[in-house]
Amino acid sequence: MTRDSAGAKLRAAVDAERPLQVVGATNANHALLAQRAGFRALYLSGGGVAAGSLGMPDLGITQLEDVLVDLRRIVDVCELPVLVDVDTGFGPSAFNVARTVRSLIRAGAGGLHIEDQVGAKRCGHRPGKAIVSRAEMVDRIKAAVDARFDDDFVIMARTDALAVEGLEAAIERAQACVEAGADMIFPEAVTDLATYQRFVSQVPVPVLANLTEFGATPLFTLDELERCGVALALYPLSAFRAANRAAERVFETIRRDGTQAAAVETMQSREELYERIGYHAFEQRLDALFAQDREGGAR
Repeated sequence: MTRDSAGAKLRAAVDAERPLQVVGATNANHALLAQRAGFRALYLSGGGVAAGSLGMPDLGITQLEDVLVDLRRIVDVCELPVLVDVDTGFGPSAFNVARTVRSLIRAGAGGLHIEDQVGAKRCGHRPGKAIVSRAEMVDRIKAAVDARFDDDFVIMARTDALAVEGLEAAIERAQACVEAGADMIFPEAVTDLATYQRFVSQVPVPVLANLTEFGATPLFTLDELERCGVALALYPLSAFRAANRAAERVFETIRRDGTQAAAVETMQSREELYERIGYHAFEQRLDALFAQDREGGAR
């Protein structure tokens, strides 16, 4: 792979911006909006795929192909590198993990994070989580590292051990994952800045902070995270949640009033949509092709 690979772009983004703001995009349109806003990297959330594309909870129901469909649509129109949530690897064996890694690279992802929950996983900010042994998690990382054919593709290890076994055990797992080849670490459900400082001081790779709303982690500012040494700040479903609330209100308005008139001022206009997706450029190319056809017919 060349230095222009998606993995290389993701690593370059982490080097260029600290903490790197990584925003979730659940569809290609939102990816374009994030790119327009100036972000350097995107995130494809497992919970976002489950809820947004399947209308199901994030409980290990999603399959690899569900993620690949959404990923391909995003990278087809957007140049930003995408970090992808692959849950526990989409299968119980090292072969499943390897297939996931190879499929993501071919589909255009810049990196993935794989977690240490059991197969019947739960949202990282819900109670009742169960994790596999440290040895099994290390095997997942080894399988992922061994399978990648682009050395720049990012393998990030997520650990949910903090809520299950405590801080020291979580740090030890993170260190073991780094020894196994993990490029970055994602400690889930962190509740305070001091914990991030501990991870950063004891783990020799970039550390990600998950700033998901309504979860266990407070909505720390970039300045606070920077002072702790955090390298990536993740906003996995912020736009998704806002879009869902907006959709609910529009549907309620139409149903209640019998017209959408009261909601129009909250909508993106047709011209704004066309500008965001490059509609007029597509239309101009189409007109040019028709003009060529007409000229050819006239001759």
